[in-house]
Amino acid sequence: MKYMVLLSMAETVGPPPAELMDAMNAHIGEAIANGTLLDTGGLGPTSTGALLTLRAGAIARIDGPYAEAKEVVGGYAVLDVRSVEEATEQARRMLSLHQEFWPGWEGSVEVRPVFGPPPEDGGA
Repeated sequence: MKYMVLLSMAETVGPPPAELMDAMNAHIGEAIANGTLLDTGGLGPTSTGALLTLRAGAIARIDGPYAEAKEVVGGYAVLDVRSVEEATEQARRMLSLHQEFWPGWEGSVEVRPVFGPPPEDGGA
């Protein structure tokens, strides 16, 4: 089953240390090799994005920065694992790398199932 992992943090935290990037790249390489990681990436600042809303029947665009939340999504991963427990363990590993290689960093990881069409069976 696929799971989306969303890494949230303060937008003003700045770039990650090189040591964290090295550790994450090693972790990502292993996860891709064993088939549990399908996609991952960091997200740019809200100032470079846009937010679309539908309110009272009207679609509106708000150019960034638009988030007034304490934390914003700064990265994501798409996992292919057997259970929410496996997805949660992968997310815990990502957080533990932040804990080890970015002292003082604070944030959260949300793990959610991805729903979509059933896999193609190749048959009729």
